[in-house]
Formats: sequence, C-alpha cells, structure tokens
Amino acid sequence: MSDTAAGLVQVVVLLVLLAAAWRPLGDWMARVYTSEKHWRVERIVYRIGRVDPDADQRASTYALAILAFSFVGVLLVYLIQRLQGFLPFDATAGGDAKGAVDPSVAFNTAISFVTNTNWQSYVPETTMSHVSNAAALAVQNFVSAAVGMAVAVALVRGFVRSRSGRIGNAWVDVVRGTVRVLLPIAAVLAVVLVACGVVMSFRTGLSLTAADGSTHAAAIGPVASQEAIKELGTNGGGILNANSAHPFENPNGVSNLLEILAILLIPVSLTRTFGRMVGDMRQGVSLLAVMTILWGGMLAVIWAAEAHAPAVTGSGMEGKETRFGIPSSALFADTTTGTSTGAVNSLHDSYTAFGGGGTLLNMLFGELSPGGVGTGLYSILVIAIIAVFLAGLMVGRTPEYLGKSLGRREVTCAAIVVLVMPALVLLGTGAAVVLPGTSDALTNSGPHGLSEVFYAFASAANNNGSAFGGLTVTSPFFQIALAVAMLFGRLLPILAVIALAGLLSAQPRRQASAGTLRTGTPLFAGLVTATVLLVSAITFLPALALSPIAEGLTATASIGVPQ
Repeated sequence: MSDTAAGLVQVVVLLVLLAAAWRPLGDWMARVYTSEKHWRVERIVYRIGRVDPDADQRASTYALAILAFSFVGVLLVYLIQRLQGFLPFDATAGGDAKGAVDPSVAFNTAISFVTNTNWQSYVPETTMSHVSNAAALAVQNFVSAAVGMAVAVALVRGFVRSRSGRIGNAWVDVVRGTVRVLLPIAAVLAVVLVACGVVMSFRTGLSLTAADGSTHAAAIGPVASQEAIKELGTNGGGILNANSAHPFENPNGVSNLLEILAILLIPVSLTRTFGRMVGDMRQGVSLLAVMTILWGGMLAVIWAAEAHAPAVTGSGMEGKETRFGIPSSALFADTTTGTSTGAVNSLHDSYTAFGGGGTLLNMLFGELSPGGVGTGLYSILVIAIIAVFLAGLMVGRTPEYLGKSLGRREVTCAAIVVLVMPALVLLGTGAAVVLPGTSDALTNSGPHGLSEVFYAFASAANNNGSAFGGLTVTSPFFQIALAVAMLFGRLLPILAVIALAGLLSAQPRRQASAGTLRTGTPLFAGLVTATVLLVSAITFLPALALSPIAEGLTATASIGVPQ
C-alpha cells in the first residue's frame, strides 16, 4: 500500500472513531455539567476547600475563582521546581543531581503549564524530576484543561439561562471536569498506551550498550500516564525532549493514531454537549461543520505541500520519521496546531514554506479547528457571535443568537476575545525582530527566520505550545515575553468570555421571529467559516506575506517547480 493510500485509510479510521465517540461522550459531558448530584469524592474536595457546591455564582465571582485558582497554580508549580533538589527522584539518567530549576525557566514553565500551553524552554530529561513532572506539571495538565471546559460550559449556560445573571459554580465545574471526564479517560488511555509499548517506569534511566561496545544512559520515566493526559487535555508538553517523535512516547503507528484521536476527542465531542445543553442539536452540528472544514482544509494544504516538496531540499521526509512518513506527520501537525496541544511527532521548522505556513495559519485562526479542550468551543462561539452581528448589520436587524440579543456590551466582549491574540502575536513578534540579540538566537535568516519568531509568539499567545524550531528562547527577553504572551493570551479571553456569559444569562430568552437569522444551518456554518478566514486574513496577511508566503514564492521562483 502506498503512503498516500495508507494515510487516507488512517484519516478515515480516525473520523470513524471520532464519530463513534461523539454522541456518548458529548451526552455524558452534558450530564456532567447539568446534574445536581455530587459524587462522594467531589464532596470531600469541596469540604477540604470550604466550597458550597450548591452556590450559583455571578460572572464576577466565577471569574475571581478562576483567577485565584490559576495564580495559586502558578505559585505552586514555581515552588516545586525551585525546591526540586530537596525532593525525591532528583537525578538524571546518568545519575547526576538535577537540582533546582533556574528561576527564569521555572517562571516561564509555571505560567506555561497553568495556562494549558506547555511551552518548554528546557530539556525535560535533564531539567525536571519525576516529582516535578507528576506533582506539578501533570496535575496542571488535568486542571488547566478542566478550567477551559468550565469556561466553555459557563458561556453555554449564558445562552440557556434567562434573567438569572448566574453562570454556575467555577469550583464545581473544574472538579467535575477533572473527576468525571479527564481522569477516567486518561486512565484507560494510559493502560492502552502501555500495551502499545509506551514506557511507564519510575526509574531515572536505562543503561544501553551500543554496537561499538560503548555504554549510554537513556532517560525513562512514568511516560504513559503523562502522555495520556498530555494529549487528552490538549496540553502537549513532553516528558522527553523529542516529544511524540520519541519511541518511548510514541512507539508505532497505532500509538500515533491513538494520540491524534485523544487530542481531538473532547474538543469535537463538546459540540454535541453544546447542542444538548441548548436543546437544539443542529447548533452543535453547524459548529462541528466549521471545525471540520478548517481542519480538513489545512490538512490538505500541509499534506500536499510536504508530499510535493522540491527535490533540491532532499525530500519531504526532512524532519520526519520513517516510522510515520509524510501523511501521519501532516495529520499530527494539522491536529496539534488546530488545537491548543503543541505535541509534535516531526520538526515543523523542516517543513516546506507552505507546509510550515499551514501549521502557523492553523494557530492564527484562533485554535478553533477544533480548538483546545473547552477553548475551542468558546472561541468558535465568539466567532459565531461576530458572524451574527455582521449579518445583522448587513440586513439592518438587531442581531440575535440562540434567543439572546447581541448589543454593544456583548459584541465588545466578543471583540476583546478576538483581538487579544493578534495584539500579543504582532506586538511580541515586532519587539523581538527589532532587538539586536534576536539574530543570534535564530538558526535561519530572512523570511524563514521571521517565521520562527512569528511562530513562537503565535504558539504562546494561542496557548498552543508547539515550537517551530530554529529559535533559541533561553534569553531573559524570550522567557519573559513568551510568558507574558501565554498568561495574557489565556486569562484576558477567559475574563471576556465569562463577562459575556454573565451578560447573556441576565437577558430574557426571546422566541425566534421571521427576522431571526437561522443558525443551525449549512448557510450559517459557511458564514462562520468565512468570518474566521476574513478575520485572519485582515489581521495576519501582511505578516504572513513577509514570512512563509515570501519564502515559498522565493523557493518556487529559484527552483522552478511547484512548492
């Protein structure tokens, strides 16, 4: 079977598995967030935290809870890293002590994992101990994903409720997302990954003898348990430096497909959760259609660009493993950049100009194809609000979405969500390229070097976490600038979404009239897709023209063959 045929079979199998899980998982999550019953283990958590689980919070209280939870998380993750030398399992594969993590690296990493970004400016094998990985980073892999789901559900409640001004309980939503959704699925996935050959051990390393008789130490750890939530929670941070290209994290084609499935599972199923909660499944299907169009379109772009790489570059296999090949690498790259995951099984810096540009554009869409756990749903709902507002302007009617009027305050909140990421990306990239030290941090010059910087800030501000490669980010400027982009890129949109949820919840729910735009239709799905493309084109086309587009056109002109 050819690589292309095998790749198409893999895509079909992936879509079939997602379709099979969409209904039961989507319905289960709808029950999780609407049930009035608390599990016994959840009541224990509430008692320890002195939380009233039956309290219904206003938007301001909900936002304060999310902020407090996030900032405490940053502090705890930072302290665990700084105290690492006093904790168990503090040894490299070679037996040397790792000691405390550097302050700037610990600061950047704490923000990275709490914001669900998992950007890694360090080598995991030589920097993080098993305790830091498990007690700090893996814990945040669960709860940061649960925060994203909680905010998405709060926004959905804003559409569902009428004249209440209340959007749920942040503590209950985070606990339920962790206990009832993420933990059970991650536990099952970890066992399956072990069966596929993913390493699971608390030893620090293995002693290996090479063919020439020399001895080497290979780092190992509790990889399977953290690999499962790394993908399921759209986190992406690898316990090993090569991430999902490492055979201990991703040993074969079956594990590769399972990891891609895990990345897409919850973001895709949340569209059914949305339809179930608002009482109209067509609404969820229309949003799923938008996600699918964008995901499938960018997969075609990346796959085609890599499959038809100019011969002068060696081949499209540069930066990719022969275990996976071009189709599986393109599928993984499209999925990880279309969500807020950031895990990689190939080097995006080695992609062709248009292939690498496709991964960059995926993030610049706003990571809603299908987006991260929770973040994808609330991001595409915000775009849907913008689309309804634009349609209302064109026909001269007051815009309404799901029975709620979209006035100045609602649209302002939506605009803030849309504008935060571009501001952080463009300002951060602009500041970086004018600094004299940036050229020394780049492996490449010209348009490709600009793409490396552009990609780094797009990854940070979108809470993606994947690295293009070729850019050394260990300087104080990049550590701080990327941390700021990650923090603001996460919290400012969350605050705006929660405020929007409160405004919607306080409104009465209106009945549809003859002038109401029908939103559960293919026409509306097309309108939302066009809005995503339009917003991205207006915002980022000049920057893209100077980086991957310029590089691709230059390569095409110099080689004389299609790129």
